Amino acid sequence: MQRRPLILGGAALLAAPAVLRAQALEKPKATIAVGGKNLLYYLPLTVAEQLGYFKAEGLDVNIVDFAGGARALQAVVGGSADVVSGAFEHTVNMQFKGQPMRAFVLQGLAPQIVLGVNPKTMPDFKTIADLKGRKIGVTAPGSSTNVMVNFLLAKAGLKPSDVAIIGVGASQGAVAAMTSGQIDAISNLDPVITLLQRGGNLKIVSDTRDPKEAERVFGGPMPAGCLYAPQAFLDKNPNTAQAMVNAIVRADKWIQQAGPGDIIKVVPESYLLGDRAVYIDAFLAAKKALSPDGTIPDKGPETALRALASVDPKIGEAKLDLKAVYTNDFVRKANAKYPKG
Repeated sequence: MQRRPLILGGAALLAAPAVLRAQALEKPKATIAVGGKNLLYYLPLTVAEQLGYFKAEGLDVNIVDFAGGARALQAVVGGSADVVSGAFEHTVNMQFKGQPMRAFVLQGLAPQIVLGVNPKTMPDFKTIADLKGRKIGVTAPGSSTNVMVNFLLAKAGLKPSDVAIIGVGASQGAVAAMTSGQIDAISNLDPVITLLQRGGNLKIVSDTRDPKEAERVFGGPMPAGCLYAPQAFLDKNPNTAQAMVNAIVRADKWIQQAGPGDIIKVVPESYLLGDRAVYIDAFLAAKKALSPDGTIPDKGPETALRALASVDPKIGEAKLDLKAVYTNDFVRKANAKYPKG
């Protein structure tokens, strides 16, 4: 008769850590908005979700997918999502607009964005200046793919208004727009880029899947995909933010140790765009541009500011507090907790 209470007591003790963890989270049910979830740019987010890393931290995360990062940001500004999984430079832009956002864990070490031209409509392309008057496809107007186009145009002496920017998404629609000749150039990411290359429908002009090329283009480290949120969210929900960072850091580290076969087993079938071989090639091309441990480079905000200022001089003239657009405090704790992922 004495055994039964002992068994119940043991079960209660086993359950206690999970219960305490759930109680410690200020917001155990949270929504993350992302623009183009299938992209390798956001692979750590998908890995964290698919491998149960969010659930392991006591989090019930709802990931809502949008056509581009600008729309994902709008969801958080509008209050329908808590956190953005998006491009780092939005944090600088939002401070300039008086709506402070802070990045708190990195997914991408380099932008992974590729600008390429359509060999069918621009067979004689030579320089960026040749894009004047042309149609350029981006994931969504205002997204990081659009920012890179504007940045490269500015370096070539062109204004954003010198081209026509068209939102084509980050999946089959983007591929179709290029192959049918609806657009003359595209700024997009993998697996879209690799699929276009395979079909002979893309001539690469600038490729930031290579961190060294990204630094050459932008003049410094250019942080890419990250989780960012309004400062108020981080202030009110530090334990929830920490749980999210723990999950992403584990995913970052898992990806660095993973092979193509591991990735194929984890990502949803729809991400493969109907061709596993293409997705594997895309993963291998993008892997070195993904963050190894979630740490945001200290010089990253300066690089992002320069890129944005080349498009809008007013941002460059503004007195911004670049230390306020990111923090590595959560990442340090996550790496201490999960040194091996």
